[in-house]
Amino acid sequence: MTNKVKVLEKLSKKIRAETLKSIFYAGSGHPGGSLSVVDILVCLYFSKMHYNPKNPKWPDRDRFILSKGHGCPALYAILAEMGFFLKKHLKTLRHINSLLQGHPDTRTPGIEAPSGSLGNGLGIGLGMAMGGKYLKKKYKVYVVLSDGDMEEGSTWESIMAAGVYKLNNLVAILDHNKRQGEDKVEKIMNFMPIAPKVEQFKWDVIEIDGHNIEEILNALKVKTKKPKFIVAHTIKGKGVSFMEDVQKWHGSLTPTEEELNLALSELGQL
Repeated sequence: MTNKVKVLEKLSKKIRAETLKSIFYAGSGHPGGSLSVVDILVCLYFSKMHYNPKNPKWPDRDRFILSKGHGCPALYAILAEMGFFLKKHLKTLRHINSLLQGHPDTRTPGIEAPSGSLGNGLGIGLGMAMGGKYLKKKYKVYVVLSDGDMEEGSTWESIMAAGVYKLNNLVAILDHNKRQGEDKVEKIMNFMPIAPKVEQFKWDVIEIDGHNIEEILNALKVKTKKPKFIVAHTIKGKGVSFMEDVQKWHGSLTPTEEELNLALSELGQL
């Protein structure tokens, strides 16, 4: 294990802790899906993407869209860690007039596009990628999707268009924890296996363990002539034993103070 991987693993634990604390202060949120996406976000922001927290609108920055907007507590924790805004705002998640709303809002420094209603993120990313090609810009566009996103027709329209236009500056990453609001995906609308379907639309597809830092980094490094789709197999509630793969922690449930302290202890962040 390289030193870089160890550093990122340590950061992931810190981000998970900050994520849970902000949800606790808010009194509501989506712990499960926020925790499952942390390792992906950490690798993107701390190792791969080019951006400037002091100049969030820098024209040559890489773009990031969290299509699964309900996972924003994890993204906010990372943006605060990177200096896009002060960490004190993490305690105001979901409060009226807060900088940090329950789903991403462009008034928050570092947020490129609003999201919440699933199925819109990849289409927005598609437009940004096409714009980058037209303007001959070198920036990349990264979109993180949920399993729920994959059940929306607009997502598949975007997948089809990206393949047609050979947008190799577009990277989609599926946080494939195999659960959605009501139950397991296979019981609601089973689209699995996903890789062969996306490949048919002229994407390069890579399947990885979405909690293995080294695998995530290697997948992000792969250069392609097509748009790239990373299927990241994850676990809802990852990092906290009593939340892992437990449906009730999807959303509308906040940990008690006792549960929060137990989670922070498991993460080594108490």
